[in-house]
Amino acid sequence: MAATSKNLQNVLIFKLIKIFIFLSLLSCAREETSRAEFALGTVCTVTLFENGQRTIYNNIFSGLREIEKLMSVNIPVSDVSRVNAAAGKEKVPVSKDVFAVIERAVFFAEISGGAFDPTVGPLISLWGIGGDNPRVPSHEEIEKTLVLVNWRNIELDTETRSIFLKYPGMALDLGGIAKGYAAGVAAAIVKNSNLERAIIDLGGDIVVFGEKQDKSPWRIGIQNPNPDERRGVYIGVLQIPGKENTQQTIVTSGVYERFFEKNGRHYHHIFSPWSGYPSENGLLSVTVIAEASMDADALSTSVFVLGYERGRRLIENKPGVEAVFVFEDNSVRITPGVDFRLTDRTFRIES
Repeated sequence: MAATSKNLQNVLIFKLIKIFIFLSLLSCAREETSRAEFALGTVCTVTLFENGQRTIYNNIFSGLREIEKLMSVNIPVSDVSRVNAAAGKEKVPVSKDVFAVIERAVFFAEISGGAFDPTVGPLISLWGIGGDNPRVPSHEEIEKTLVLVNWRNIELDTETRSIFLKYPGMALDLGGIAKGYAAGVAAAIVKNSNLERAIIDLGGDIVVFGEKQDKSPWRIGIQNPNPDERRGVYIGVLQIPGKENTQQTIVTSGVYERFFEKNGRHYHHIFSPWSGYPSENGLLSVTVIAEASMDADALSTSVFVLGYERGRRLIENKPGVEAVFVFEDNSVRITPGVDFRLTDRTFRIES
């Protein structure tokens, strides 16, 4: 009897161990509402709500880091760094992802009349904004550097999927479009995982996917773009209608993102490819709303550099694209399809 009781006890213990292992595995597979990690040089936050499996989060963040490895100018072995190192010497084969992004960057350079220019790398290096030692270069330095900034000197070979920069010293910088591409990749993973809703925030490039559970619009705050204002203070809220299995991307370019001050003057990181200086046209920020993430990213930079009149015309020629313009005098202008509610009454909407 004692032996039978002992055997029964062992069986029960074994079953309890199996149950414990099963529950532990189940716990590991439990859904995460949200996850934040550092990637693409910023804090990226992905919220998958009620269906957020860890494997999906892992796939998304692995995808973001792979894009960073391919496109960052701060990684010496990235495809973009290799293209820059070979400038004026030889063409460089690149991954299909990098080729697609550069090809799209050239497209936006063309339609914006050069306001968006992926060869702005030498200017970014010259000023050093966002680095440890930003400075105001001399006029002579800027003029010398501007010779290297011209998107027309990019050669794309579709047969060999390679890129050639015509002159030594040229350098690509995909900072105005790569995050948009990454946001699109993340959204595609969400869609292919059959999730119903998600928010992807890549340090300001925001994608809303699907519908909220209560069918109400997505609400996205627009940052107060005055450089002295702290992050997370909004001038108003965009209301974006959700649609099943569809995404909308919201991207803002503004003077508050990366900047430094010298002798009482504010220098931000969005350069005019024509003057070589930070763009000055009365705008503090431009927010673009579009379905395609890469387009929203490139357009926000293009429109900011072009200024209100030319920038708005560019937006109006792109079906399904909307924008919010915030000016130095605290006025705000919006395109007709935008549902934007001011919350800061020091700003005003003008027609």
